[in-house]
Amino acid sequence: MATQPMFFSPLVDTADHHRELRESVGRLVGKFGRKYYQDCVKRGVEPEALWQALGEAGFLGVHIPEEHGGSGGGIAEYNVVVEEAAAQGCPLLQLVINSITAPIIAAHGSEAMKAEWLPGIAAGTKKICFAITEPDAGSNTHKVKTSVTGDGDGFVLNGSKYWTSGINVADAVMIVARDADIETGDGRSALSLFLVPTDAPGLSYQPIDAAVMTPEKQFVTFYDNIHLDARALIGKRGAGLRQVFVGLNPERISAAAINNGIARFALAQGAAYARDRSVWGIPIAQHQGVAHPLAEAYIHVQAARLLNARAAQLFDLGEDAAETANMAKFMAADASLKALDQAIQVHGGNGLSYEYGLADLWFIARLHKTAPVSREMVLNHVAQHGMGLPKSY
Repeated sequence: MATQPMFFSPLVDTADHHRELRESVGRLVGKFGRKYYQDCVKRGVEPEALWQALGEAGFLGVHIPEEHGGSGGGIAEYNVVVEEAAAQGCPLLQLVINSITAPIIAAHGSEAMKAEWLPGIAAGTKKICFAITEPDAGSNTHKVKTSVTGDGDGFVLNGSKYWTSGINVADAVMIVARDADIETGDGRSALSLFLVPTDAPGLSYQPIDAAVMTPEKQFVTFYDNIHLDARALIGKRGAGLRQVFVGLNPERISAAAINNGIARFALAQGAAYARDRSVWGIPIAQHQGVAHPLAEAYIHVQAARLLNARAAQLFDLGEDAAETANMAKFMAADASLKALDQAIQVHGGNGLSYEYGLADLWFIARLHKTAPVSREMVLNHVAQHGMGLPKSY
């Protein structure tokens, strides 16, 4: 099995220091590698040693302000970290969650909240999960039923969420709730955003038996008459939807980065196997029927990586990155599945063996065609905002 995926760096890096960051992350995560990640999944444990190492090296906080324990970089740097971890065979979904929660707290959290949570996120000693999805309110966030009501100086939270990743190992959950006390003027309640300790009385969860083979588990979460004090509110009451958008474009960029990393890992494995495997006296890589599909997959992956790097750059510049981030996630999902499928095909029957580290990546890659925003909603966004076509939903 190949141990060092190709870096592909000259094309996509948007700053001089990205190459050094890319190589540093690759070396660190490469010491753990695909077998370590697979073992964590098999045993049902978190990759704590890897997570701790990433935190100690400063890689978990590259997008967090220096005054709060980070490196003061942006999503462009975080894109490199997420992609390189996946390129070493370790696609960490918690990194995607951190791309949502840390920017939201940095932008809208109180000074006390920033001081309490951001240094821990950067160091890898604290984890926050994110809860927005509900069974009857997938892409339509306005329809969330989980609600809060005012209670003196605090709040009472009730409801449930679906597909909440990693709440079993998180210290708190960032939750989007309908604020029953505030109307938006169109008959709907405004949304507010809260940070709820996972040991709060009234919070419970049940696992979802899912095909995605990751250390991070998925849960249905329940919030039954949870009493929150005023410090749990993030930002301004009733402005939760606007505040959440601070984290949604980084989420799409980080999801794309995971898929781009998976694609790079798959192509590296496929190319190495094709060079080493000989049939009738010559390497199978010498046949165009093997080489050309890998080369075509490589081209698609490079295009997806280039688009994602541009999305991260636009976000860090404070420009509108919504269309670019959505398109980057769309392309990365499709390109990674093409690359992974071809790498599996090159391996023949071995491609279906967990020993070669490819087959169990399939549903992780497939996940991002559906989440964090479906490909259909991406197409809706591009049709409406990029092409000026009438809204279709």
